[in-house]
Amino acid sequence: MAEGILRDLAKTRGILLEVDSAATYSGHEGEHPDSRAQTEMKKRGHSIQQIRSRPVAQSDYHEFDRIFVMDKNNLRDVLSRSPDSSSTEKIDLFLNQAWPGKDLEVPDPYFGGQQGFERVYSLLERAAEAFLDEIDEQR
Repeated sequence: MAEGILRDLAKTRGILLEVDSAATYSGHEGEHPDSRAQTEMKKRGHSIQQIRSRPVAQSDYHEFDRIFVMDKNNLRDVLSRSPDSSSTEKIDLFLNQAWPGKDLEVPDPYFGGQQGFERVYSLLERAAEAFLDEIDEQR
């Protein structure tokens, strides 16, 4: 969901941004997002049907300027795989974009029904807007 939200909001603002999502768990590699996530995104005017799960790659640490994670377990995993200190510096919890220094986690919506996906959408959208505001200020 974060990838789709960030990609679409950046496009709307005219910000050229390469966005890609990856997982620390490879058990769902190649799968599409949860159907409830797709439903929520479609309801909000986004499509994530083209996204397929892939694991975090070592090249991601060099290819991307920022690496956002959704929760502290992912943060720990991504930090532990970081090849060097310059890569470590670009890793952060995504919600810190909207709530700096709070270290809030995106809750797992899986067991929360469609309402869980609605709540997660709202959190992700707020963080994406804050991140894009930062980019706008730098332009």
